[in-house]
Amino acid sequence: MQCRFKVQALPMLVAIVLVAAVERPLVSVGSDSVRPVANSAQEFQRQPTWSIPSRSEVGRQVLVWLDGVAAPPGKLAEARAIWAESEPSPSADIARMPADILDDVMSTCAIVDERCASLALVMQGVGAGGGVAALSGECAWLNEPSTNGFNTFEQQAVKLWLGRELVRHDRFDEGLAQLADLDPATVLDPAALLFHRAASQHWLLESDAAIASLEQLLERAQEIPVRYERVARLLRADMTSLEDESLDHIARRMRDVTRRLGLGRAGAQTRRVQDGVIESLDKLIAAIEKQQQQQDQSGSGGVGGSGKGGTGKPMDDSRIADGKGPGDVTRRDIGDTEGWGNLPPHKREEALQQIGREFPAHYREAIEHYFKRLAAGNESP
Repeated sequence: MQCRFKVQALPMLVAIVLVAAVERPLVSVGSDSVRPVANSAQEFQRQPTWSIPSRSEVGRQVLVWLDGVAAPPGKLAEARAIWAESEPSPSADIARMPADILDDVMSTCAIVDERCASLALVMQGVGAGGGVAALSGECAWLNEPSTNGFNTFEQQAVKLWLGRELVRHDRFDEGLAQLADLDPATVLDPAALLFHRAASQHWLLESDAAIASLEQLLERAQEIPVRYERVARLLRADMTSLEDESLDHIARRMRDVTRRLGLGRAGAQTRRVQDGVIESLDKLIAAIEKQQQQQDQSGSGGVGGSGKGGTGKPMDDSRIADGKGPGDVTRRDIGDTEGWGNLPPHKREEALQQIGREFPAHYREAIEHYFKRLAAGNESP
């Protein structure tokens, strides 16, 4: 009796929850305005796992970090001036404006820390087509254990900026290495982190990881920059439809090899990708040959069952038959007109050449054999 009551009461409970969801407003992030819920399904969507900090929030973190930096007073004053500018108008759609916070943070770090200034110069060389060999030495300090919170703030901010710049210059492996361990809940620009991480994973064909990053990015689809939102939806649709070991999948790996070689990278990782492409092509060719062999075996009886064991079943597909029978045909009375069926030698040779061009080689052999039998008097035309 108690179980029956619970089942009957369930639809009423769902209806009450849906009505409450429709009437409940949703406050938009980053503004004081209230946006009503479009439909009740939004209330049941997964809650975002990250938030978008405003410029003023980031500025406060930067100023707190600068208070603990040992630098000349003039340098500190110059760095603080970057964050002394007025906040954009509250009526502006701040969340969907082009993100420039990372550039400002990196400029601040470069003023008071020579390591950041040197790293920025190296990245300028990479943007001009230079190599990334010098980066390994310049950014080694980013992975050193942090002894205090000030170093942690700078390390995360610079790693995010560096990873973004590397991805923008098609250095997806190096960029992903910088972005992989960053947490969207703690970085200064989580949208940039998730977007550029997903872009690297998409190019490197890490499908599951790319889809996970894109799903997390689209948790705040209405607040992230429009360019991020549009491209993220395209990348997600592309990744979900891509099949492993398909021709498209192989072609993308070949494209990645071309990118690596164009960047002057012919090392072990590039060779592994090349070996994987060759292995996939071998499997694909073997599968096609096996399919062709099965088709040939299914049609070996010939048309109308003329071969041995034929059942008279027509071919499943339209294709050229084997044509390797004895060549015997039913004799017909075609009259006794003089010279019928006798071709001049040059016409006969022309016909044989035409047959050789348009039909398999064994067709020509069968016809030549027929003419030889005619010449020997063993066959009547």
